[in-house]
Amino acid sequence: MALRTEKSKQLYQRTLDILIEGSSSSSRGPANYGDYPLFMERGSGSRIYDVDGNEYIDWMMAFGALPLGHAHPAVAAAISDAASTGAHFATATEIEIEVAELLRQLAPCAERVRFANTGTEAVMAALRLARGYTGRPKIIKFEGHYHGWYDDLLISSNPLPVTAMGHPRDPIKIPDSSGLNQHALDDTIVVPWNDLPALERVIENHPGRVAAIITEGIMANMGVIPPADGYLQGVQELARQNGILFILDETVTGFRIAPGGCAEYYKLMPDLVTLGKALGCGLPVAAFAGRAEIMDALAWGGVLHYGTHNGSRIGLHAARASLQKLTENNSAAFRHTWRIADKLCDGLIGIFKKKQLSTIVQRVGPMFQLMFTEKSTIHDSREFCQYVDRKAYQRFVLKLFEYGVYTTPAASLHSIVTLAHTDEDVDLTLAAAEKAFDAVAVA
Repeated sequence: MALRTEKSKQLYQRTLDILIEGSSSSSRGPANYGDYPLFMERGSGSRIYDVDGNEYIDWMMAFGALPLGHAHPAVAAAISDAASTGAHFATATEIEIEVAELLRQLAPCAERVRFANTGTEAVMAALRLARGYTGRPKIIKFEGHYHGWYDDLLISSNPLPVTAMGHPRDPIKIPDSSGLNQHALDDTIVVPWNDLPALERVIENHPGRVAAIITEGIMANMGVIPPADGYLQGVQELARQNGILFILDETVTGFRIAPGGCAEYYKLMPDLVTLGKALGCGLPVAAFAGRAEIMDALAWGGVLHYGTHNGSRIGLHAARASLQKLTENNSAAFRHTWRIADKLCDGLIGIFKKKQLSTIVQRVGPMFQLMFTEKSTIHDSREFCQYVDRKAYQRFVLKLFEYGVYTTPAASLHSIVTLAHTDEDVDLTLAAAEKAFDAVAVA
């Protein structure tokens, strides 16, 4: 079976002399999709439709930015209503207060809130705030974690040959891009994740010099790698003991795992938390929040954070509608996504066993990823780079497209269950997965 994608091909050819890699982000380009990416035209609920008229069950959901699915009526209405009365006033607005109050209800650490546009911007501001508040220069980040394209953190984030990464006790800092200000990386310390002794050694080696430790609650740039039992609590405690701010980056995990994200699920109280993606339900809305004593350092530009589009009026109306839907009926949406994810992942594991495939599912609740590996568990980025067959995963997903199922072809990303997904979507996806596994095995 082969998809008819002639119009996508034609559109891609049209982009070559005006866009780079066919879009505005390399992750959407041919490096992941083969000769050319699919061009999507519309979405509704759990489905998306490409320009050639093909329909797909969507488990990617805009890199997880759509916790309610595509074009949810409440969000669409909120956007329409807000747009009809003005996009931007460059003044204070009541909607900022309302969404900030919702965030404070969900995240106990959010005593003060500041809105931004993207997760990258929220992280940039949080790091500046941490340095300004503590008077310390250095930041600790973890191998395999991605915190946006900010120079200070764009290091050791992507899959690499494990032989290039250095010894775990002394990781090699590997820039993720050309053009970085090399001095911006001087104060960034890289540590293997899920290894508390390694973190403790680094802190001891830089006494009184570390402003913040930043971590994802779940490593989400190497598929899905959960924290070891007690690990995040240990990171938080080490930070507290050494006067270091604990920054929990929930750009990916916010409003997916639980109403209060990983902070709620793992019972954490970070000093600062960064939010993005799902907050805007498809629109560019982000935030950082935290303890009042720290956040108040932003006042009057003491630690400067400006932005013409911070607190986008239309985006915040979408955010309010989404947060209200996610939390209604005692947060029933999260019970739904966990149940659907249980059914889907259990079904996939059943297929692996029946077909004797060297494939596993790693997940936390509705975030999951298939990994083609002989290992039973992947614990960190080094194991991911060494033991996960990323090409095999890509072949499988590109074959899934032919059977009407869409998710990321990049093994380092992941799939997400939303409120829009149904039991029927699971049944159709499992049937498609069986066919795709068989087709890949024959090819």
